[in-house]
This record gives sequence, structure tokens and C-alpha cells, in this order.
Amino acid sequence: MATTQLATAELDRVFAALSDPTRREILTRLGAGDATVSELAEPFPISLPAISRHLKVLENAGLITRDRRAQWRSNSLHAAPLKEATTWMEHLTQLWDARFDRLDAHLEVMKRMQDQPKPDQPTDKDKDQDDD
Repeated sequence: MATTQLATAELDRVFAALSDPTRREILTRLGAGDATVSELAEPFPISLPAISRHLKVLENAGLITRDRRAQWRSNSLHAAPLKEATTWMEHLTQLWDARFDRLDAHLEVMKRMQDQPKPDQPTDKDKDQDDD
């Protein structure tokens, strides 16, 4: 149970981090290679401290690692939590796909049953004979 709660807490942090478009763009940028805070801040109309706060959220979610070399702080993408989130979403996708497949099959059976004539209902053949 504790492992499940830990995994749930980790997923919560990952999805919370991914909920912000600026953080998603930062992750996309880091997918191309390591970058400093200044390099990451360049395309955004927000302050360096705001970018640093975004980076802290990403780091707490385990999505990036931060390395300090001399006076430079390099940021790197850490994809393992994204893989865990993707695996979780794929599981749900399979679950829902199976449910929808069962629903489709059930609806098809119901449609066939509805299309069959009822015992007390005349068929087209019976109607043709009555016209004679």
C-alpha cells in the first residue's frame, strides 16, 4: 500500500508539473540538450526568478536534474518519470479500449435483437401473402 501511495504521489507531482505550458516548453527545450537558466528563459516574457521557480517544480517532480559547474547551473531532462506517467496512461487507455469494445459488442447484439421480428409481428413475407 505504501508503494502505491508513493507512486501516486510521484504521478501527482509529474502531472502537476506538466499542467503548466511554460514547464512543458522547458521540457521540450531540454529534450534537445542541456541548458542554463538564462538559455531556458530566453524565449519567455518572464523573469529569471520565475523560470527558476518553474525549474524547481520540474526538479521536485523528478523531470529534470540540475548540475552546478562553477558559476553555471546546467539543467537536464530526466525522462524516467515521463515514462512512468506514459505507462500509467497506456494502462488506462487499454482498460477503456476494452470497455468500449465490450460496449460495442453489446450494442451490436441489441441492434440485431431489435432488427429481428417479434413472434406476434407479421414479417414482410406475411404482408406479401395478405396482399394476394
